[in-house]
Amino acid sequence: MDSFEQEGNGAALESLPPPPPVPPDVVPIKAESDAKKIVRHPMARRGVGTKGQKVTILTNHFKVSVGSTDGHFYHYSVSLSYEDGRPVDGKGVGRKVIDRVHETYKNDLDGKNFAYDGEKSLFTIGPLPNNKLEFTVVLEDVAPTRNNGNASPDGQDSPNGRERKRLRRPYHSKTFKVEISYAAKIPMQAIQNALRGQESENSQEALRVLDIILRQHAAKQGCLLVRQSFFQDNQNNFTDIGGGVLGCRGFHSSFRATQGGLSLNIDVSTTMIIQPGPVVDFLLANQNARDPYSLDWNKAKRVLKNLRIKVSPSNQEYKITGLSEQLCKDQLFSMKQKNTKNENGEAETLEITIYDYFVNHRNIQLRYSADLPCINVGKPKRPTYIPIELCSLVSLQRYTKALSTFQRASLVEKSRQKPQERMNVLSNVLRTSNYGAEPMLKSCGVNINSNFTQVDGRILPAPRLRVGNGEDFFPRNGRWNFNNKKLVEPSRIERWAVVNFSAPRCDPNNIARDLIRCGEMKGIRIDPPFDIFNEMNQNRRLSPVVRVEKMFEQIQSKLPGAPQFLLCLLPDRKNSDLYGPWKRKNLSEYGIVTQCMAPARVNDQYLTNLLLKINAKLGGLNSMLTIEQTPSIPMISKVPTIILGMDVSHGSPGQSDVPSIAAVVSSRQWPLISRYRASVRTQSPKLEMVDSLFKPVSDKVDEGIMREALLDFYTSSGKRKPDQIIIFRDGVSESQFNQVLNKELDQVIEACKFLDENWNPKFVVIVAQKNHHTKFFQQGSPDNVLPGTVIDNKVCHPKNNDFYLCAHAGMIGTTRPTHYHVLLDQVGFSADDLQELVHSLSYV
Repeated sequence: MDSFEQEGNGAALESLPPPPPVPPDVVPIKAESDAKKIVRHPMARRGVGTKGQKVTILTNHFKVSVGSTDGHFYHYSVSLSYEDGRPVDGKGVGRKVIDRVHETYKNDLDGKNFAYDGEKSLFTIGPLPNNKLEFTVVLEDVAPTRNNGNASPDGQDSPNGRERKRLRRPYHSKTFKVEISYAAKIPMQAIQNALRGQESENSQEALRVLDIILRQHAAKQGCLLVRQSFFQDNQNNFTDIGGGVLGCRGFHSSFRATQGGLSLNIDVSTTMIIQPGPVVDFLLANQNARDPYSLDWNKAKRVLKNLRIKVSPSNQEYKITGLSEQLCKDQLFSMKQKNTKNENGEAETLEITIYDYFVNHRNIQLRYSADLPCINVGKPKRPTYIPIELCSLVSLQRYTKALSTFQRASLVEKSRQKPQERMNVLSNVLRTSNYGAEPMLKSCGVNINSNFTQVDGRILPAPRLRVGNGEDFFPRNGRWNFNNKKLVEPSRIERWAVVNFSAPRCDPNNIARDLIRCGEMKGIRIDPPFDIFNEMNQNRRLSPVVRVEKMFEQIQSKLPGAPQFLLCLLPDRKNSDLYGPWKRKNLSEYGIVTQCMAPARVNDQYLTNLLLKINAKLGGLNSMLTIEQTPSIPMISKVPTIILGMDVSHGSPGQSDVPSIAAVVSSRQWPLISRYRASVRTQSPKLEMVDSLFKPVSDKVDEGIMREALLDFYTSSGKRKPDQIIIFRDGVSESQFNQVLNKELDQVIEACKFLDENWNPKFVVIVAQKNHHTKFFQQGSPDNVLPGTVIDNKVCHPKNNDFYLCAHAGMIGTTRPTHYHVLLDQVGFSADDLQELVHSLSYV
């Protein structure tokens, strides 16, 4: 047999010995087939709700008509490389290159317009002349997203370290090779199919093409693009939120298939950008420093890396790669002398400082750079240094790090808009964006109506609430208070103490006395505090973590055992840096319930609100739904039912290695739906699916979240297993619905089977989304829509079972409705019953 056959073309198998005989006592294992596995898909709508007072609502969806439906979008993949074959990795260059291809080779492309996503996909209406096209284009003066190391800041000689070589003039042009190859064909008819509820990959792709056309339209106007949001370089849209960061107002726009047809959803959107202008001004704001000489340059280096700057006087653009090791007046480089040569005929070099070079050789005045590091825009082995005062940060550069509490509060405060103001802004956006002139939208026959879409809403009445002494009342306008009312289940506070970080700004004895008095009015019996711990003066200058440690040492030396509850008086009204360390110490290390407060403007109303939180934390119940007590909740009061809420929270964008946290709350003491317990687990960073619902560690032991929840329900509900499990899942996008329905729900089912093989509860799975761009407005009124407003038509999905609900009163800004998607309902709720259940749960 030759070596080719032995290489494994199948013939070699003949020479293998036969398999060994099967022993007589072997019982064959039945192969489990995957074919039986049912794949669940989101359910279709069964009907719409009818309850509630009817009302006409306006929404920020604008009706779109599509003239042409018989054509095709052609999808091409794009590959960009430099002359030497290196792939282009700099972002932003792609659009310039493709624009140049479009200008230069118009005839070879049959004059077709492109919709390009800026990366690897390009779409046309109708085909290009060939399935594969190759072009070469030259771009002058590409802003160096990659700097080629020997680029000098302005085309003159420039201080370049270590290599001791005279710099050449920079490349002012670059050659690119572009390959465009056919990938797929998408019928425009797919859009019409989606509107009839027949969604497919084609219909999602067709809508993506329309979205890419909008993105490209915005890119051509010089906007910053963040997914489907666009931000213009306009000072009027910037607002300072502190730390060298600006809030930048722009707008979101995306095409959506709805019951009412295709619509364009336009909304106001905000992102964070770096404060443009002199680098030093940014650093002073970022570090809150008095002058450039007190800046922390290690911090500066981290925050400046990869930001783009313009250099004066040449006005060329660079990316910052770092800072010089030494100050501008000390940092040396070798400058070659033009007119003096050594005996080998090579130009002589002169050791010179960067400062000397710019001031004496280039005649550029430097006011303050001498004693500061320089900005490096070169490569690691070949630095190119520029005095800091000649550098200005380019506008519209995103700030992606986590905001401080102050910045977040400032951003929220400055970006909110009243409903009327938001409507005016959106009308202007639609008018000025001039989509009607976009050639590709024209070719598809797309026409966008400029009026807000009208929808039919209904206002559900607020549920009746039960408080202490068997008293019932109706919340008004989404709000209620506890004046002259007792709590339905007040807790008893016996072992507690006051911790005062706020001395001498308040009298903790008075606060304790008033808290006891207000508690009595609500039915909460509070004993006098065991002690009051005032922070010692000498500890106030220490770091927050150490201050908390010292306070705990004080508490432990005085208290006989762990207290039931600690009231903590913080020095600041908001955002005290003691808050995090204090909570961590109490909750993580000791499991002590704690309530923080800032003792400014303390009155009975403030203390009553505080007591509502304290009572809930100690296992009391402030109020409940009357229908729980009766009990008369449709579909729930008759059959043991557990309600679960699930969410996963992730670290901020800059922290890629911080674990994500999965949290699940589960109801207990059926037929109540107001009492919950919580479970928390860590999981892999950025993983959106909860992976610890079912965690078998042996045949008998499951350490998952569901087992905890189900056993607690069983023991607290009179030894009943839930026959119905209602899951509310927060924060997943439509692309992840199938994973929730299959992966997560499968884990829940497995956890149930692990407890009892013969137990088959019915499931309801509902996703709640807050992070969307649909807003509602009252017609003819400047106020927000009323609490209880529900919408399940027109702007909802053409086929799937979804609805919008504004349960709460919008006191500031514009109400953000919650978008509920009912993915599965094995219980068989009517639209009205389910909408009322969700509305009632908003009040517990």
